[in-house]
Amino acid sequence: MIAVIGLGFVGLTTALGLADKTGQKVYGYDSNPLRRAELHDGQVPFYEPHLNEKLKEHMGNTFIIAENMKQAIINAELIFFCIGTPNDQEGRTELNPLLQAIDESINYTEDSAYKTFVIKSTVPPGTTENHIIPLIKSRGKRIGKDIGLANNPEFLREGMAWIDFIEPDRIVVGVSNGQSSLVLEKLYAHFSAPIYKVSFTNAEFIKYMSNSLLATMISFANEMSMLGSTFEHIDLKQAFHILKQDKRWTGSPAPMTSYVYPGSGFGGYCLPKDVSSLIHTAEEQGYMPTLLKEVVHVNDKVKSFIVAKVEQSVSKNERLGILGLAFKPESDDVRGSASRDIIERLLASGYHNIVAFDPMANLRFHESFNLPIAYAEQLQDLLEECDAVVVLTAWEQFRSVRSMTTNKRIIDGRYFLTE
Repeated sequence: MIAVIGLGFVGLTTALGLADKTGQKVYGYDSNPLRRAELHDGQVPFYEPHLNEKLKEHMGNTFIIAENMKQAIINAELIFFCIGTPNDQEGRTELNPLLQAIDESINYTEDSAYKTFVIKSTVPPGTTENHIIPLIKSRGKRIGKDIGLANNPEFLREGMAWIDFIEPDRIVVGVSNGQSSLVLEKLYAHFSAPIYKVSFTNAEFIKYMSNSLLATMISFANEMSMLGSTFEHIDLKQAFHILKQDKRWTGSPAPMTSYVYPGSGFGGYCLPKDVSSLIHTAEEQGYMPTLLKEVVHVNDKVKSFIVAKVEQSVSKNERLGILGLAFKPESDDVRGSASRDIIERLLASGYHNIVAFDPMANLRFHESFNLPIAYAEQLQDLLEECDAVVVLTAWEQFRSVRSMTTNKRIIDGRYFLTE
């Protein structure tokens, strides 16, 4: 049996979706008696396509409205918490309602079957580790022994919530023990979607990262609309339509998803030049392109971030290897190379024993910048003579660097190395 605590947009969709997809009995509870009454009467208290029909279909059969918390969870094996987590005036997430619901639920775990608490509420990264686990432990319960625990973020769009729940593109489950993992894996076997089992904090972060990316894309479109409006003869609707005809949005050879991946900074000739040019042009038109200026700022900041990671693990008298000098793999182009900026910052920080290797760009990099570093002729040569290695270009031959050496510290500036 399943319980869902909180019957708002996420909770009601979750409860009805699980009842519909799994055929299991789902008890739903909401602390608001007016909401419970409306649902008892077959009325969804907000508009969302398909929910009214599904409520009528499952009410009293596979979906039961509980009158109190105890009735909802006393016999449930899985308890989904779908409590709202609004922000306060300063932007902090209000966790108290969620924590109070979890605290009350613990009262009904005595002398009953093993229960797994599943946090579906959107909570900041670290919430489960720093707030929920300590709460459960303070009640004398052991995670994985007395109570299972998981974080299972939702990715529902208003107006499309039912379809998104029934036909998910991915299911993310934050877990720390095998039993909770197996219980949710069995439940979600009813759904034709890949299941990603990650840490609690990673699950929380993925949800926030997803929404932040969407917000950034919308903000970019709005910035371009305001900037474009400062010129005559720009048709914004047409411009955005043509922008999205770029095949990188939909397929090969370089789908747009490949751009949403961390690294050591974008480079090359076009991106740095054109973004800076558009900023300058916008300012000449009297428009301050805030987001574009931050794009440049973050791209510079991430290079200092890589240097700081080196400083944390590599001493100044050690021999440091740099893998990758071209701004991207399958190219010998070093214009705007992030490697150049990072090497210059490492030199300024006191690293004067640097060896670099790039499959195609060694000579071009040396001729272009003449930095006081050495160059290795082969990848294996660099690995043998260096104490630590920083990967800055995602050449395919670098992917297995970890397995090629067992005693080197490796800083993966492109997040692509195999373990």
